[in-house]
Amino acid sequence: MIGRTVAVRVPATSANLGPGFDTLGLALSVYDELTVEEAPAGVLEINVTGAGAADVPRDASHLVVRAIAYTYESVGRTMPGLKLTAHNVIPHGRGMGSSGAAVVAGILAAKGLLEGDIAFSDEDLLRIATEMEGHPDNVAPALFGGLTIAWTTPDGPMHKKLLVHRGVSPLVFVPDYTMSTKLARSLQPDSVPREDAVFNVSRSALLIAALTQSPELLLAATEDKLHQDYRAQAMLPTIGLVQALRAEGYAAVVSGAGPSVLVLADGPGKRQAAAEIANDVSGATWEPLMLAVDFKGGTVRDVTGDSALTA
Repeated sequence: MIGRTVAVRVPATSANLGPGFDTLGLALSVYDELTVEEAPAGVLEINVTGAGAADVPRDASHLVVRAIAYTYESVGRTMPGLKLTAHNVIPHGRGMGSSGAAVVAGILAAKGLLEGDIAFSDEDLLRIATEMEGHPDNVAPALFGGLTIAWTTPDGPMHKKLLVHRGVSPLVFVPDYTMSTKLARSLQPDSVPREDAVFNVSRSALLIAALTQSPELLLAATEDKLHQDYRAQAMLPTIGLVQALRAEGYAAVVSGAGPSVLVLADGPGKRQAAAEIANDVSGATWEPLMLAVDFKGGTVRDVTGDSALTA
């Protein structure tokens, strides 16, 4: 139906959470929002404001447009012309899942535009998002909200969503420099010592308990030996802040591939003291974001007929 318009909202995410490398992700209360209107074939109009607006393309290479096109192709449909208006709030290149959010936004927009023709299951959405993003740790919480465990099987990616204990209060420090996810991954060794792997298995299991039942265990549960140390030289201010915060008892980790720092405080009242610690760490200027866990995940709404559709 030419002229259908959908509105999409997708949360930021933080992946890994310390020990849960490429497995755990958390949805956060920072959102990119966009509207997508069907247009005659061949039309493509893109308007972007907010974070990264000066850097993103205004043609078919735009990641949201690519995700819409990929979703249409995956179900054997021809993508119509599009009029896309996006307002980005998720910082780009900071380890808060901006590319995953763009992929999810495009997939949900396609889902909304195809409503009544194609039905998408949660498994379909996660599979398409993972095919585009390469791994499910960011796209799973962006789609479904909350804390997600993601894993892959011969039948495709899977996820389990968990509710986070109400005492967990996220704080993200966003620095004034960026980090390439590709670069961060290139610093990762192909193999790790057995004792380090065992260490992270134990901490990942403990982290699930800490985030869902026992926030007082978060400091021990966020210890990691698989990825943060290997990437340290590429983001020294980030590692310096993580170390300074952990020395004061805060469960601080690199957010995703970095360079932002995620603190999982065991109560909202402790976050201001953590922000004061960041003021004394040299090498970068940090913007503290006092956030909540997003429990809803990405949403799409048909604003033509004003009927709500959710992921």
